[in-house]
Order: sequence, then structure tokens, then C-alpha cells
Amino acid sequence: MSSRYHGVPTTQHTLPDGRVITHLRRRPLPKPKELSQIAEHVVAPGERLDVIAFQVLGDAEAAWRIADANGAVDPDELTETPGRRLRITLPHGVPGTGDGG
Repeated sequence: MSSRYHGVPTTQHTLPDGRVITHLRRRPLPKPKELSQIAEHVVAPGERLDVIAFQVLGDAEAAWRIADANGAVDPDELTETPGRRLRITLPHGVPGTGDGG
């Protein structure tokens, strides 16, 4: 699962001129505490979220998983403060071992 939109249903909207636009429904954010934690990462000065995602998840495009795990509305704020501890979790809907690692 590499897309945050995996499994998000689509819906349609009809414009006044009759054209029908298909679009994704809103993706509800998961509750961070409901995600199974598999690791923790301490932010170093100058780190970017996509680089952290590549280091810990093997996929820079999975930065959204770290944002979800830490309840971030603005993912950039996760790396603004060196020393911040970031939860690394499994994606929503993937059960973990329950022991945090």
C-alpha cells in the first residue's frame, strides 16, 4: 500500500452544464493511537520527511504514513524541531503485534 488514497471510494458531482465530474471522497485521517507503532525516529537538524520515510520505510513517497502516525495536518512541522520523536507505524487497517515493535 503506497498511496494514502488506496481504498478511498469515488463519487460524482454534476455541474450546472450537465457535465459529471468523478472525484475521490474525503479521506478521513486515522487516529494516531489506533495505528500499530513499529519504530521511533528522532529528527536530526535539516532532515526532510521524505528522506526519513525512505530511511525507515524504504519509500520516500510513504511520508504520509509518518504524518498520519503523528497526527500532522502540516507535515513540514514534523521536522521543524530537531530532537522531536516521530512515531513510525503500520498503515491504518494493518494489525501489528501489539508490542510496539
